[in-house]
Amino acid sequence: MSVSDRIGPAFFALSFGVLAVIYGIVSAGRGWFPAPQVDLAYRTLLDLSTNWENDLALVPTRHLVAPGGANTGPDRGLSGAPAGASSEGYILIAGLSENQDESFHVVRLFDGTGQEVHRWPIRYELLDTEKKPQNVMLHGMEVFEDGSLAVTFDAGNAITRVDACGEPMWTRNGAFHHSIARDGEGRILTWQDETVVWLDERSGKAVRTLAIEGMIAAGGRAQQATFNIRTRTPENAKEEVRYLADPFHPNDAEPLRAEMADAFPMFEAGDVLISLRELNLIAVADPDTGRMKWWRHGPWFKQHDPDFQPGGTITVYDNGTGEGASRILRIRPGDDAVETVFAGSEAVPFYSWRRGKHQVLADGNILLTEAEGGRVLEVSPEGEMVWERHMVWDAEQNLIITEARHVPADFFENGVPNCAPS
Repeated sequence: MSVSDRIGPAFFALSFGVLAVIYGIVSAGRGWFPAPQVDLAYRTLLDLSTNWENDLALVPTRHLVAPGGANTGPDRGLSGAPAGASSEGYILIAGLSENQDESFHVVRLFDGTGQEVHRWPIRYELLDTEKKPQNVMLHGMEVFEDGSLAVTFDAGNAITRVDACGEPMWTRNGAFHHSIARDGEGRILTWQDETVVWLDERSGKAVRTLAIEGMIAAGGRAQQATFNIRTRTPENAKEEVRYLADPFHPNDAEPLRAEMADAFPMFEAGDVLISLRELNLIAVADPDTGRMKWWRHGPWFKQHDPDFQPGGTITVYDNGTGEGASRILRIRPGDDAVETVFAGSEAVPFYSWRRGKHQVLADGNILLTEAEGGRVLEVSPEGEMVWERHMVWDAEQNLIITEARHVPADFFENGVPNCAPS
């Protein structure tokens, strides 16, 4: 074989390799085939290698995190003591159960001294036959005066209301997720896929919906533009604008209740405050038309849990993903001035890169759910720690907490919920 005969195939192979490398670089940057498929395969393999024990129901690795805060040692637990408003009521904490023989998920109830006085076992296997309990995350929680709870599950296929013993009162199957809020009119609001749904508290029947798709179309292109940030620009005139994967990630929907409406003259009772994490967007929308009456992108980043407050402001849990510190911000719709209500400090570290809830208490203190640190803490308006509780799994890991909630001492109509025979 001549030299030229040998060089030809080698040159072809080299050229093919160079072109493959160039195409690989370009396709990765532009999301062309096979870059998305390769990326998905890599992430799936990494996830399986990290969480195989979870998926075999051996160790719930998907639900465990390194402890947050300053005290991360094996002696962590409850430190400080509830004071003021929190000492006069109860704290509910939702997450993984440390007693896996009883139930995979649980909601615990603590009294004003910090002692557990009741727990609701949440048995996902009673609600859905398609997914395993260890592969869904208990997230949304709403409590009722009769001692029952409504709960949702991220990556799950159900919303349910359970009695004080954890037995389902009603269940609806579907991709319900993230937060739950009562509207004061006998309905609860939550997200199903990318649609806000109103469910009857007693039956779970859907009575109203508001889809993001409908909001995009409402109000013309001016409103549409607020949703188009997470889109891919076409490469030529024949291609269409496309939304990226999970372009919105809705994570909260809260109604403006009638008793608070006077504090918000630009809104009306029943308007809905929504949070779209991937757009860094919070907005107040008319549920009848989908028209946004007010909206703002940032300065929060990957936020959760915007709440109407009685003084006519909205507070927001600013995760600050990637920055190493989370904040609670306050904004007054209309003048749009933003102020920091609480930010973690060296003395009181506070960071949850995803998930998280907050509740402003009657005395001005703030109850914080540091989900990815596995702890609940209460801080004063001056930023001082009042108390904290680590939800301990073992010496090195905490349980992810998805929500903590305070209710007043007289909230439960029959006293502390219990499962004793009547």
